[in-house]
Amino acid sequence: MVRLGLLSAAHVHTKGFLKNIADNDDRNVTVIYDDVADRGQRYADDAGAEYSGDLEATLARDDVDGFIICSANTQHVPLLQAAVPVGKPIFCEKPFTTSAKDAVDLHALIQKHKTIVHMGYFQPFTAQMQGVIAHVASGKLGKITHARYRNAHHAAYGRWFDSPDVNWFTQPDLAGGGAFMDMGTHAVHRLISVLGPVEKVMATIGNAAGIYPDVDDHGIAWLRFANGTLGTVEASWVQTGGMSGFEITGSEGTIFEHPDKGMLATAPGEDTTVVVDGEARPTTVDRLVAAIRGELSSDELAADLLCAVNAVAVMDACYASAESGGWVDVMQVGG
Repeated sequence: MVRLGLLSAAHVHTKGFLKNIADNDDRNVTVIYDDVADRGQRYADDAGAEYSGDLEATLARDDVDGFIICSANTQHVPLLQAAVPVGKPIFCEKPFTTSAKDAVDLHALIQKHKTIVHMGYFQPFTAQMQGVIAHVASGKLGKITHARYRNAHHAAYGRWFDSPDVNWFTQPDLAGGGAFMDMGTHAVHRLISVLGPVEKVMATIGNAAGIYPDVDDHGIAWLRFANGTLGTVEASWVQTGGMSGFEITGSEGTIFEHPDKGMLATAPGEDTTVVVDGEARPTTVDRLVAAIRGELSSDELAADLLCAVNAVAVMDACYASAESGGWVDVMQVGG
């Protein structure tokens, strides 16, 4: 039995993660820590776990094998600073942090203590996207020239964040940004998982609906990758329909996402074919359980973490670009 501790129940995905645990008889939740007592107690009661308002005591427990952090975005840093030295594997919701400096500092702390940490990214780990990554790496598309991806929904119009439990998404000091921080980080992470590091960005980020006026509800960014590819990402809480628009184009062909047929590969003068799936990798809670059991290689985990750090660096530069109105260099992060 893998015994897990939840550090904050603030994130909208908390219920889904607890359902994953409840649906699998090889794991359980021992304790739920939350600095909001009412919220933490409610989630603990639902999960059949103990509630704790004492972070230090929660981290010191012997009956916990790993931690899940589901706090507000800007609270990842203090929770990780406290949990990483304990040395037990950690699954932290995305984004890793909301600033590049914090991400780099925490990356160093993680390396110092040799703690396994991964984020709530899941899109690159599907069998479909693993197939895309392999197809691109094979060189079948030739020289990659451009790519795009939209990650969006109608959260603002749907008033998804009105509940007191998740209203922090609309508060800059807790969220660190709005729709672009929430959805854009997935889009950026997905593209860099395929195409590698980004050198420069230019972005426009704003608020269209005025429903959650203190944070952005949409944004578009242009990414100049180190390999020369020009990428575009869109993120939104005001998207009322349409397709995701994932596409990668090279000199010899293109991969694009079809709403019914999945990932397709096409080239001039050739028939369109379905991209062969790769091997799906575990994500979120399943990834944490696999890490605790030693089922993931250190190389995979290290690459995963570095990609999350680079995603923060890109996002940080995007917000800086939206402020300045010009291209901004992305902080380069090494291994």
